[in-house]
Amino acid sequence: MKDNLYHKHVRIAVIYFGIAALLGVLLRSYSIFSFEFNYKYIVHAHSHIALLGWVYVALTTLLHYCFIKKPASKSYKKIFWATQITLIGMLLTFPFQGYALFSIIFSTLFLIVSYIYAHHFWKNIDPKYKHLKSVLCAKTALIYMVISSIGPWALGAIMSTLGAQSIWYRLSIYFYLHFQYNGWMILALVGLFIYGMEQRGWELSQRSFAPFFWSLNTGIVLTFFLSTLWTEPTRWLYILGGFGAILQLYAFILLWMMVKNKDTALFTTKIQQFVFRLVIILGAIKIMLQLLTALPYFARMATTYLDLTIGYLHLTFLGVISLGLFLLMDYSQLFRISKTTLAWYLFGFLFTEVLIFYKGLAAFLQWDIFNHYSSILTICSLLILFGLLGMIKQNLSKS
Repeated sequence: MKDNLYHKHVRIAVIYFGIAALLGVLLRSYSIFSFEFNYKYIVHAHSHIALLGWVYVALTTLLHYCFIKKPASKSYKKIFWATQITLIGMLLTFPFQGYALFSIIFSTLFLIVSYIYAHHFWKNIDPKYKHLKSVLCAKTALIYMVISSIGPWALGAIMSTLGAQSIWYRLSIYFYLHFQYNGWMILALVGLFIYGMEQRGWELSQRSFAPFFWSLNTGIVLTFFLSTLWTEPTRWLYILGGFGAILQLYAFILLWMMVKNKDTALFTTKIQQFVFRLVIILGAIKIMLQLLTALPYFARMATTYLDLTIGYLHLTFLGVISLGLFLLMDYSQLFRISKTTLAWYLFGFLFTEVLIFYKGLAAFLQWDIFNHYSSILTICSLLILFGLLGMIKQNLSKS
């Protein structure tokens, strides 16, 4: 595999994923070994490095690799390394102080650098790509990334005026997470997938693409209301959130109708075809869970039993988004995935999902948690870490 700038940047992203997975194992083993660390601080570090270290770095690298003129400019390199400084700063501060002066400084600097990246991307798209449907998806995804940052900016004002117990504190976090997961990350993945199709000569007609694009984006905006249902608002927010989930389902049905029977031609290896179909299945499960939470009964259930929400977030992040990234990185030949390392990752992901959802349902149904639950969950989390370490080792050996 020919080594270049983008290979290095993608490997750095996966290393961040490995660090996030290691922190996850530490959190899982907290109750077993009675480690003396602040649990919340490690949660903050885990979530920030997973979202911003792994997904953000991987996505921005792929977007730049696909849509920006080659070779990479000095501006891009400066933006990339400025991003790394902010991420390392967060990694060295969050585990030891949580949300405090220095971690907030590095988080704020990250947001500023991400704006600079969005501006750089927007201004430097290769002219031959500007008419592509995939570029429209990528640019819109970056808009959602910027919109999502309203949440973190609002947190400071809310903390100093209303306090962390205010509903607006949680709503700001949910606002950020929603537009990160459902807007920025998933739409960027869709854009990169459509780009792959367009490079194979499969041009999507405007007649087919327009209803998909507008249904998806309307659904992204409206499904934010599903994140507000724990406040037990007016029924109209339930209706709007449910309608948004239906629109998202409709949009992905339209996308599937446009691309069906072409995936085997686009993804030429069996492992790519397998991962693609798995992402489709997990994406369908995610959307169905969204639809369920539009019903007051299930909305209260998800709010009351936190493990159900954690299971859903991990399904989206470790399943749909991370597997989608692995697929696209392998397809782009920037980072190769082997059957063995993927199997380790998938077993860890699937087993932890079953255990997390089991715990949530057990609390709901008042079942007893079986013996050694925490130990088994920790072992399953280790499988994810082993899979990631194997991927990193294999790709470093090829460089």
